Amino acid sequence: MARGVAAAIPTATALLLCVVLHWRIAHAATYTVGDSSGWSFNVESWTNGKSFRAGDILVFNYAPKDHNVVAVDQYSYDTCTVGEGAKMYNSGNDSIELVKGENCFICSTLFHCDSGIKIHMIAL
Repeated sequence: MARGVAAAIPTATALLLCVVLHWRIAHAATYTVGDSSGWSFNVESWTNGKSFRAGDILVFNYAPKDHNVVAVDQYSYDTCTVGEGAKMYNSGNDSIELVKGENCFICSTLFHCDSGIKIHMIAL
């Protein structure tokens, strides 16, 4: 009897994990940054009026020869600089999962961040 119960615990744990992961995926939203304009100039106000949650996906569409996406901290966002350890994306079609708390993204192409190719949001 104890052997059967012990064998059932890993199965029940795996099942619970699957349910939790499915719930998380089912409740995450996907947003295309900049909507139809994509990741381009003056996208900075795109986040206005939107609510974001940890696990939501941001899709960045852009011409990779012209732009990139860099996940940065608040200081780098404010100063339009790329700090050490920043994660850079350059595929032209990047999907990035939001983490709980502050999420900041800039384009590091010269003068692009200063021209409004940057977004900041707090994911709950």
